[in-house]
Amino acid sequence: MRGFPTLLVSTLLMGVVAAQSSPPAAWGNNPELESKIDALVKQMTLEEKVGQLVTYSAGAPTGPGTGRNDYKEMIARGQLGSLFNITGADQTNAMQKIAIEKSRLHIPLLFGLDIIHGYRTEFPVPLGVSATWDPALVERAAHVAAKEASREGVRWTYSPMVDIARDARWGRIIEGAGEDPYLGSALAAAYVRGYQGAKLSDPDSIAACAKHFVGYGAAEGGRDYNTTEIPSRLLRQVYLPPFQAALDAGAATFMSAFNSLNGVPASANPVTLSQILKKEWSFKGFVTSDWNSIGELIPQGVATDHAMAAQKAILAGVDMDMESNAYGPHLVDLVKSGAVPESVIDESVGRVLRVKFALGLFDHPYTETTSQDGIAPEDADLARKAAEESFVLLRNDGGVLPIKANGKTVALIGPMADDAGQMLGSWGGKSQAKDVITLRTELIKRLEAAQGHVIYAKGTEFRTTSDKGFADAVTAARQSDIAVLALGEDAPWMTGEAGSRAHLDLPGNQQALLEAVAAAGKPVVLLIFSGRPLILNWASQHVPAIMEVWYPGIQAGPALANVLLGDSAPSGRLTTSFPRAVGQEPLYYDHFNTGRPADGVDLSHPPTNDKEKYVSRYVDEQNSALYPFGYGLTYSTVSYSPTTVSTTTASAKDLNAGSAKLTVSAELRNTGSRPADEVVQLYIRQTGTSVVRPVRELKGFRRITLPPGQSQRVEFTLAADELRFWNIDMKNVVEPAQLTVWIAPDSTRGTPAKVTIGQ
Repeated sequence: MRGFPTLLVSTLLMGVVAAQSSPPAAWGNNPELESKIDALVKQMTLEEKVGQLVTYSAGAPTGPGTGRNDYKEMIARGQLGSLFNITGADQTNAMQKIAIEKSRLHIPLLFGLDIIHGYRTEFPVPLGVSATWDPALVERAAHVAAKEASREGVRWTYSPMVDIARDARWGRIIEGAGEDPYLGSALAAAYVRGYQGAKLSDPDSIAACAKHFVGYGAAEGGRDYNTTEIPSRLLRQVYLPPFQAALDAGAATFMSAFNSLNGVPASANPVTLSQILKKEWSFKGFVTSDWNSIGELIPQGVATDHAMAAQKAILAGVDMDMESNAYGPHLVDLVKSGAVPESVIDESVGRVLRVKFALGLFDHPYTETTSQDGIAPEDADLARKAAEESFVLLRNDGGVLPIKANGKTVALIGPMADDAGQMLGSWGGKSQAKDVITLRTELIKRLEAAQGHVIYAKGTEFRTTSDKGFADAVTAARQSDIAVLALGEDAPWMTGEAGSRAHLDLPGNQQALLEAVAAAGKPVVLLIFSGRPLILNWASQHVPAIMEVWYPGIQAGPALANVLLGDSAPSGRLTTSFPRAVGQEPLYYDHFNTGRPADGVDLSHPPTNDKEKYVSRYVDEQNSALYPFGYGLTYSTVSYSPTTVSTTTASAKDLNAGSAKLTVSAELRNTGSRPADEVVQLYIRQTGTSVVRPVRELKGFRRITLPPGQSQRVEFTLAADELRFWNIDMKNVVEPAQLTVWIAPDSTRGTPAKVTIGQ
């Protein structure tokens, strides 16, 4: 293959063996469908084939575009297979009519859109949704998005983003499920099930797109689009599992990433795209590039022009060119010159047609339902429930929350308190600010109904040095029984794509505002609206109540008011570790231990002797997260019994054969006076293995509800899927080991139980 020296491919494949193969989704394994695809491809000219491998933005751009606008002419000539950023039944049907009536072979178009956390009904941002630890809810939310999008002709979403993100500096951490591959895999599958439904051909189904393949979340320095270096074992163990879970759930499409991976751009990487995804995993759908990621092979340095970029991308396994303007102008000539075999083009075309057939576009190319004006009440209710479950209570000293509303005066302060647009976060889909109910609006209504009162003061802007609003904020606090501060990041600028930050504090002078209000002497509740973990050291010591609320979506006000006033309780748990300092990043709970761990060493002060000094530590900060993965409080308290196991010995051979499993259990009791929604978490550690394993790994979780005073025994099963790992021989197996298990409320607690896994 031109462009990919055999030595390079061989080097990349060293240490990589076949993963556990997955059967193709039902829509990708239909002999009758394959016959139709083959027959259609044989009728196509080379130019028409290339046309199916091209997509352009025909609406609001989501990146620097090509400047083309001759889409109608291209469609009529059969030289354009899909469009994105065009919505609405009238517009999509008009474009589709050109494809069906004017192109020679009448192949329908596929319309796509970035539907990241809702279409019109906007749910919390994905990082917030992940904090629910509720796959069933995620699936329901994704189905709402699919239902709304399909009504407007959009049958393809560029979601879910399943990149594992361990560095809070990276802006796109907001779009995923955080730092853990087990939880990330569960939620990736839930998104796909929700988008695609029982059958892709159902009219309210849309094709999911697992992105960004692969390693994008490990961008060096947390800087977006940056290079990544991920050893093959780490790639297999941490970064690939959520993608395989999406594929196992039936994901119809994948998106290649912007980053280079171990020196090879992800959009020109034959190992990840062809070897792993298409051969090992038997993926039958198509791979689209990210926006201009094929064109970006030129500045990355592996291509000197768009023709070379097109050649490298198509040979690596990128089936569709999104907005690079590389495939359309160059693939025909590359085939005619022999640089690209036509068989490669035929395979990619077949993949695109397979998804179009599976979606039922050949039988039903037009959108036959009318667009819904507004949001269905049941969808708004689900958005509110998702927001309530996503809130993570980080601190509640003295039981400041919930607020007893009757006759109380509440000072509501901060730039997030009444900003509808900010509640939508980044990637707002087709949501509208007019759909949002803000905290100020809802809290005033609720307090007035309880003979209370709200004093509102904005206090400051997101990016300003002016403190002219501080005086009003402090006065409001002094005149109130309690102060609620709504602070955070400016979503459009500071979160999402190209939203990397070197500093993780409250931006602008919000920290100064917080300190000024706290000095007024009234109880303070701090609400953090953000798309990433922020550093909250001062607040954790001086503010009695802190709650991370992300960007809650259209039902921000009702959800926040319900939780603040106690009509519901916070039940979210962190899916990313909150650092004490930026210097800790990347920070994640499932790290490897060192030969000189800091266990038992007081890290709250500089080392004073050799025992404290010569360990893996900082001299000026603790190693631990301020708030760890899995952490979250509620308005009640839950006790955990010691963890128990069904047996203290097991056989690796039997586990690998599937003839053995372990049952792990613990008894939970609600020791408080209110119902408790608890996220019960199962962690393991394996020692005595051929390679180092993490100090803890999540291997199970469950949401339960406990009435006051009630107990419940929670059980988990550990079998081969939970215990295998990529060993020193790069085999994904269960090894003999000393196994420690915890059932715990977060990644730092729990009473352990021990199991010996023998031969």
